[in-house]
Amino acid sequence: MSAQWVVEADAAILERAQFTHEGLIPCIAQDFSTRAVLMMAWMDKEALSRTLMEGRVTYFSRSRQEYWRKGDTSGNTQIARRIRLDCDSDVVLAEVEQVGPACHTGSATCFDAEHAHD
Repeated sequence: MSAQWVVEADAAILERAQFTHEGLIPCIAQDFSTRAVLMMAWMDKEALSRTLMEGRVTYFSRSRQEYWRKGDTSGNTQIARRIRLDCDSDVVLAEVEQVGPACHTGSATCFDAEHAHD
C-alpha cells in the first residue's frame, strides 16, 4: 500500500460487516474534507477487502457482475481515508478523497438537485 493511502478502519470490519443474502453491502461515499455525500454503490466482501488493502475504493457492479475501482476508466478516483460501518453493521460509510466529479454524469455528486429527475 502506498504511504499516501492511509485508510483508517476497525481491524475487524470485514468480520463485522453484515452482507445481504446476495453477499452485498451498500456503501455511501462521503467527501472526507467537505462532508458532502457523493454517491452510493455496492460492495461485496472482496471489494471491501480490496478497498482496505489498496486504499482506492473498489465497488461491485451488480449489472456487470464485476469489480470496478472508482476512477480506473474516468480518472475520477476515490482514495479511501476512513471506512466505517453503521450501527447495524449493514451499511459502509467510505470517507474519501474525491478527485474529479463523483457521478458518472459529470456532476460533483450523484445527489445533485440540479440533475434530479422528475
